[in-house]
Amino acid sequence: MAQFADTLDLATLDLRPGDGRSIDLRVRVQPVTLAGERYEVEHGAVEARVDLSRMVSGYALRLRFEARLLGTCTRCLDDAHPTIAVDAREVDQPGEEEDLHSPYMTSGQLDLTAWARDAFALALPTRLLCRDDCQGLCAVCGVNLNEVDAAEHHHDSGGDPRWGKLREWRAPPS
Repeated sequence: MAQFADTLDLATLDLRPGDGRSIDLRVRVQPVTLAGERYEVEHGAVEARVDLSRMVSGYALRLRFEARLLGTCTRCLDDAHPTIAVDAREVDQPGEEEDLHSPYMTSGQLDLTAWARDAFALALPTRLLCRDDCQGLCAVCGVNLNEVDAAEHHHDSGGDPRWGKLREWRAPPS
């Protein structure tokens, strides 16, 4: 198992311009809240690889890991456990343009926990599903369509009567 780290002191690596190094670490990944739902990484941490390249005036950084997501499916509301692949890159060149300064670097310290959380959040798909063919919930009765036979699931009525006035509404002609 890799060593556990929240930050990485780049000065202790003693890299000269042109040198590179890969380091395997165990990094905490803080939960992410999207649309009021909490999504977290299984066990709260991941085995990650950090690739560092020393440049004349800074570093090129790469963070890679895979994480099993624990959260709620956005279609059927069951548990979702997809594996999310993260491959994030940063550049830190102090004194250069502001765009070339990594927000995860402070005085030679790389904040792995913040970087891993943000990279994980950016790697999440737009729809988190329990499975690729998730059918979601029935719009009329709310039953999980993954758990019923589609040929036998039907409704005699036009739906929930509380929505009746909306069904009567028609948009004015353009």
